[in-house]
Amino acid sequence: MSNEQIKLFENSPIRNYWDDDAEEWFFCILDIVQALTDTKDVRQYVKRMRQREPELNSVWGTICTPHQFLSSDGKMHSVNCSNIAGILRIIMAVPSPKAEPFKRWLSQVGAERIRQMQDPSLPIEGQEDNSDETAIR
Repeated sequence: MSNEQIKLFENSPIRNYWDDDAEEWFFCILDIVQALTDTKDVRQYVKRMRQREPELNSVWGTICTPHQFLSSDGKMHSVNCSNIAGILRIIMAVPSPKAEPFKRWLSQVGAERIRQMQDPSLPIEGQEDNSDETAIR
């Protein structure tokens, strides 16, 4: 069973669905790449991206899940989708100026998480520590 939706990223539609069995969201890879590149032929762009990145290409079959969406022509079309981890890996392979702010954000979040893992006393950003110790300071 899936629950399909369309989300917007900077006014670009991103098809996605909730997979009840996997208990996670999956996003249309073509829509993500289109939003980050504005390419005229997103399928060719993805093909070339996979050729440039042999490591990405080698795991493509494990990070992609085909899903059928209703198209503007009224027919169902199968497209590759991926969960958040797969989408993040794909975004890292997109050499586009539009992808750079997202990559910088990923780097910042990753660095903060690594620092927090190295020093568990550091709070995870966005979480407030409501313990008594914090109240005393």
